[in-house]
Amino acid sequence: MTEFERLYITWYARMKSFALVYVKREADAEDVVQDVFARIYEREDLFGKDINITSYLFTSVKHACLNHLRESLTVSMAYSKYYESQRLEMQLMYDSLEQLDMAFPDASIEELLEDAINQLPEKCRQIFIMSKLKGTKQKDIARELGVSVNTVEVQMGIAYKKLRERLKNCIPLLAFLYIVP
Repeated sequence: MTEFERLYITWYARMKSFALVYVKREADAEDVVQDVFARIYEREDLFGKDINITSYLFTSVKHACLNHLRESLTVSMAYSKYYESQRLEMQLMYDSLEQLDMAFPDASIEELLEDAINQLPEKCRQIFIMSKLKGTKQKDIARELGVSVNTVEVQMGIAYKKLRERLKNCIPLLAFLYIVP
């Protein structure tokens, strides 16, 4: 039996218990300790030297636990920021829907949208309806109406601008403008 094998058999379980105190998950403790033992195995020069291998082992596990906790904290903070932004976005949508319900208790969303679309200039309205409500591609709209694709794009830009202005307090309706194909 090699010196490394004796060290592994003697200290693996203890080092795992030591690591578990800090990293809290058994799988993480096993990973930390196995990484430390792998590094020690690669450093055969440690065994012939006059060093306290036990102290070296504890120190290595301690530092590996610190690195693991540092990485976990960084990942956890990134997730927290992501979930906080998601929570804020959902809260904004919730508030918007409540506001919409309070602002327009008797009007349906369809009526609000229809009214806003009907306020568009004739050609602009026609192009918007063909594109967003009927799902017609801009190239096909241009061909059908005898105008250029650029004209269709400009008219869609005008429609978006006017509808955003008209529906600025109705976030769900603004979302509709971008979700519908």
